Amino acid sequence: MKYPKIMKHVILALLSGLILLSGCTGIGREPAASVTPILPTRTPFPPSPTPIPTAAIVNGDLITLAEFQEELARYKAAVGRDLTEDDQQIVIHQLINLTLLDQAAKTEGFQIADSVLDERIAALDPESQPLDEWLAANGFTLDSFRAYLKRSLEAAWMRDEIIADVPEAMDQVHAQQMLFYDLTTAQLALQDMEDGLDFSQLASTYDPQTKGDLGWFPEGFLTLPELDPILFSLEVGETSDIIETEIGYHIIKVIDKQANRPLDPAIRQILQEKALDDWIDRRWKLSNIEITLPT
Repeated sequence: MKYPKIMKHVILALLSGLILLSGCTGIGREPAASVTPILPTRTPFPPSPTPIPTAAIVNGDLITLAEFQEELARYKAAVGRDLTEDDQQIVIHQLINLTLLDQAAKTEGFQIADSVLDERIAALDPESQPLDEWLAANGFTLDSFRAYLKRSLEAAWMRDEIIADVPEAMDQVHAQQMLFYDLTTAQLALQDMEDGLDFSQLASTYDPQTKGDLGWFPEGFLTLPELDPILFSLEVGETSDIIETEIGYHIIKVIDKQANRPLDPAIRQILQEKALDDWIDRRWKLSNIEITLPT
């Protein structure tokens, strides 16, 4: 989601974007007088408060319908098209995820103090647009923006705590594979190797562009986790048998292994994203979440 630079480091990091019965009276004869007068019903004192319309309730915390609609409007402005029901689900799920992260931060004892929040807002650079105009253009009041910023900063702290658990170095293998889409071709390739043909030459024949090189990677990186136990049990120079997965038939050779090898930054980022996704999935399962959007 694109926002002005004023909120680039907060909103972009977390959001791709965050959405009576009528009575009738009958006309007829005047009612007959009652023998015993009927006393009027007393209005409870104090009156019961009108419930706040909600979009979701997350472990007892409300995401109001107004918050959802404001975030939906910002999302629509960012994507520049009419929204679908899927878009509404994206926005409400983003708001729920943000709330879960914020709640976890508070559980860990982290909260943004009002004084710090004041300093953050005072330090914002409005560039060519005054802050109050930017707030109005993006559907905020100063109070709602303070609440939004506070929750976003606390959620960002929790996010950073989660992804920091991904180490900078891990045990890794360097592997090369041949991937086939039918068993017969895989069996012919395996027979060719048994007859003395070199694995790398065969891999280059079946995949001239990459030669089947998978590069270095740790456990948990591949999109097919069932390959990990096999790959990480092979010795350097050893080749697997035919392995069947949902995408085809694999023959894999381990070229090298290294303990505690530094992770490629791109691979570490992918593992961090996976760690965050896994945390959110677990949090959804452990939480009491009710989506209350009107249908």
